[in-house]
Amino acid sequence: MARPAGRPGRAIAFRLIGSAVVLAVLLLIVPFPDIVAALRRVPFGVWAGALCAYMLVHLVGVFKWLLLINTAGAGLGLVQAVRCYYYGLFGNVFLPSVVGGDVVRAGLAMKLSRSKSGLLLGSLADRLIDTIGLAAVAGMGALLLPTALDARSRRIFVGVAVGLALLGLCLAAALVLLPVARRLSFRHRRLLVKIRQAVLALRRCPGRLASALLLGMLLQALLIVLNAWLGNAVGIHISLVVWLFVWPLAKIAALLPVTQGGIGVREGALVILFQPFGVSSASAMATGLTFTAVVMSGGLLSGLVAWLLRRRDGLAGSPFAAVRA
Repeated sequence: MARPAGRPGRAIAFRLIGSAVVLAVLLLIVPFPDIVAALRRVPFGVWAGALCAYMLVHLVGVFKWLLLINTAGAGLGLVQAVRCYYYGLFGNVFLPSVVGGDVVRAGLAMKLSRSKSGLLLGSLADRLIDTIGLAAVAGMGALLLPTALDARSRRIFVGVAVGLALLGLCLAAALVLLPVARRLSFRHRRLLVKIRQAVLALRRCPGRLASALLLGMLLQALLIVLNAWLGNAVGIHISLVVWLFVWPLAKIAALLPVTQGGIGVREGALVILFQPFGVSSASAMATGLTFTAVVMSGGLLSGLVAWLLRRRDGLAGSPFAAVRA
């Protein structure tokens, strides 16, 4: 019994080491004094305002999640949803990825939901729509981006876009040609079945599904504006169109399960993606680190908000009980 219990701890330790290694490599490439100088340009008032904005922006995520799970039959109230959702943000600080935060959120909501299957399917649909919304925002940025580029950067962008398109076609062809379902384990096949059930459960309400997608895109767009504001304080003065393209790709890169919360990978992606637009590596990395500080502080503050609301519904217990279960 002790062996399985140690696996989450080993996974977290592995990702913490991964973050340390990636950040160390970046510090070998990007001059540390330049990063410190860029960080010092951010006034405390701007950082505090970004933290408040981060907390408020995620209310859009609350409404989106509540819309989907209640459509699937969960029957949660608004305050209950706020508590569970913000406990999920708190979990993101300590658990390996946003998926861990989803587990905390769903696990606590189980005690309040009328339909556990509806809650699970709605939560799964919420994660899928978040991914689609992020990709849609990145696509909009890609379509608008050529208008903000000079001739040299436009050629680089076209080359990168062609490379990504070819990679996507290769992956799609591999999925079509290979008997993927037969090669997957029972656990992964069961996950595919749940995804299909989530889609079938929500397809009966296309209007709510479309509303959830729009809310997801709004959430991502507001987070991009927040990052652009922090970037402007650091010294990155570029078109918002560039942010629409760069930030979603950096966020997608941060989902790779090799670092804790994407720390290190997100900063490295920003350094690389901002290069064609004349943004210094130090400024790009400083922006990523500033937003990481906002995310971590926002997660801790979210835990406090959820804890203060706990007496309203009488939901007790540790927010990580669902993960241990």
